[in-house]
Amino acid sequence: MTLLRLSPTGLARSRFALSPLAETVGQLIAFQRTGTSSAYREWTARDPVAAGLLGLVATTKWFPDFVGVPPTGGVDTALDGELAEVAAFSDDDVRRTLRDTVAASAARRDPDWLPSGDLAPRIAEVFEEGWRRFVLPTWPRRRAVLEREITHRSGLLAAHGWQRAVTGMTRRSTWVGPDAIRFSDQRYSDRDIGDQGLLFVPYTARQGSWTCEHPPRYALVYPARGAAAALEPTPTDPLSVLLGPGRARVVAELARPATSTQLAAALDLSLGTVSGHLAVLRDAGVVTRSRVGRGVFYRLTERGEALLGLPSV
Repeated sequence: MTLLRLSPTGLARSRFALSPLAETVGQLIAFQRTGTSSAYREWTARDPVAAGLLGLVATTKWFPDFVGVPPTGGVDTALDGELAEVAAFSDDDVRRTLRDTVAASAARRDPDWLPSGDLAPRIAEVFEEGWRRFVLPTWPRRRAVLEREITHRSGLLAAHGWQRAVTGMTRRSTWVGPDAIRFSDQRYSDRDIGDQGLLFVPYTARQGSWTCEHPPRYALVYPARGAAAALEPTPTDPLSVLLGPGRARVVAELARPATSTQLAAALDLSLGTVSGHLAVLRDAGVVTRSRVGRGVFYRLTERGEALLGLPSV
């Protein structure tokens, strides 16, 4: 197994962050692996660099360094800054890190799709176009999901410490001893996280995690919703039959507390529609609300949690 070892100062300075680049990488990998997006297939069919790069990244256990760039702006990280860091890699560095990536790939193909020069700027262009085509149109909704995840994990951190906050981030992540996080079952070298601390970066795909490493900066990218994504009800679920599909979706989303604005963004509904559902659910004793700072957060009551646990038919 592979560990992230944190010094006391590094642990104290660890925090959550957002990364538009990580969100883009996660979405493009999901498209590559599932083949469900015709727009993605058409784009990569026309762009051999995009097809070669993303085909490799989706099949490797070792991300190239220019993909795993840790964010620098906390929750306000801008894609332009991340892409500038990608584009700054030298041609020699790109080729070197790709050799490691190919060696760890199930495909094990030579990267013959690489252009002859200016490799990193061309790779940055692929990610910029992937962002523009597939992530930017839904970024407000995605960001709302990510902010909810950070709020949820921050609450666990405040109440129980990092050990509880880290547990369940990925299928393998767990606290080991007093100062280390297991993030992989692969036998790679442990990482010693310095005094800058570790960034925890959620993204909205359902599975897959990776580290971003640019010493002394490190980040762990993990799925924002995990098991909660599976709680979306179908029209035949008992919850939908009992409450109606609209209110059932609200209850499922409230597996983690959220504001009405966050719910509207996550469910792609108007704020008025969400507020109406919440009013009915409050009157029924299914949800309650409380003010946290400047926001009003809704959460399930015991009755709501019992409803969410209805068995499938």
